[in-house]
Amino acid sequence: MLNLIDSLFFLQYYFCIMEYDIKKAEKSLTAEFEGVNEIRDYNQRKVLKAFYDNRVAPEHFYTVSGYGHDDLGREVLDKVFAQVFCAEKALVRIHFASGTHTLACALFGNLKYGDKLLSAAGTPYDTMQEVIGTAGDDETKRASLIGNGVIYNEVPLLNGMEVDLKKLEEIVDDKTTMVLIQRSKGYSTRKSLSIDEIGEICQIVKKKNPECICFVDNCYGEFVDSKEPLEVGADLIAGSLIKNPGGGIVEAGGYIAGKELLVERAANRLTAPGIGSEGGAMFNQHRLIFQGLFMAPSIVSEAVKGAILAAKVFEDIGFNSAPKYNEKRTDIIQNIIFGKPEHLEEFCRTIQSLSPVNGYVTPIPEYIPGYEDKVIMAGGTFIEGSTIELSADGPMREPYVAYMQGGLNYAHVKICLEEMLKKL
Repeated sequence: MLNLIDSLFFLQYYFCIMEYDIKKAEKSLTAEFEGVNEIRDYNQRKVLKAFYDNRVAPEHFYTVSGYGHDDLGREVLDKVFAQVFCAEKALVRIHFASGTHTLACALFGNLKYGDKLLSAAGTPYDTMQEVIGTAGDDETKRASLIGNGVIYNEVPLLNGMEVDLKKLEEIVDDKTTMVLIQRSKGYSTRKSLSIDEIGEICQIVKKKNPECICFVDNCYGEFVDSKEPLEVGADLIAGSLIKNPGGGIVEAGGYIAGKELLVERAANRLTAPGIGSEGGAMFNQHRLIFQGLFMAPSIVSEAVKGAILAAKVFEDIGFNSAPKYNEKRTDIIQNIIFGKPEHLEEFCRTIQSLSPVNGYVTPIPEYIPGYEDKVIMAGGTFIEGSTIELSADGPMREPYVAYMQGGLNYAHVKICLEEMLKKL
């Protein structure tokens, strides 16, 4: 039975939701949406120029078989990505199984026994902890970076929220081989790192150790801003093609971009020393990857607009969300802090029920490889695991945060929010 305080709390939300006008909220976001459109247009021009400069043509959509030698389309694809991300070289391959696999290749390719890795933004997200070796079973740890002799340390977050730049400056020394900079917040309540903040981290690191590699996990951040990390001092970036840069149509893969030597080292880890970036048949996926990249700036802008509207709606009805609707964004993730497990579960189930694929399925919390806690995931997506498509998930641990991301079109996100208000 509800006590008096709970009853008043319930009535407050009930009347707030009953009176809520989502169209009015939408109209109040004109300035925020105009800012998103400006970034979209800038990035679309940048992508278009890369296609033109590299003379992309129909012959680049075909592929070779077997070893994948002399693949002209793969070569041009790498050049287009390199230009878009302001890199010396890029490695764009469907052979990357996930974003975590892509990041792991960049790490293992550039770190050897005795090298020192430092995480600048506290503890990385769950799957990366197993790659590094701070989590997982004995066999996982044996195969990890630490298991292969890499020395690891991390800079604790300041107040659990922000990068401690002063502490970072103290810890980085001439023995630090690489600093890992996770742009997106992952399953945490810290702020995602803006391009300016990434630039500041790189500046501090390079001042202490010019030879140290600044490596940015760029997942969820591509095309959200008008600059990318390599433009502000990073040496290497990596991301997934079933997130932002795939435009919602690429079926698998990832990319690594940056300084040529560092990218080629990562390629040697993906294939084998001596093969590097020169091998690997692409199985007729060139056209999809080219087209997905071309679509990406517009698709990302739709997802960002949806996240802004979600932030506005949930803030208006009394929930905490991050970032706020009027804050500058650096990724496509929207946190909604529920505080109770049942609220998180209901949110994810609502997203699932309004998905174009598997809308009839009811998600339940379950243990997933790479995660310490049970996770509930809603993702009725055309591409399995795609997070540029509308999805939501969260670990079943306090403060029970829903991580909403993606949306191939703004209208889909808006429809989901309208139905959530009805269900609430």
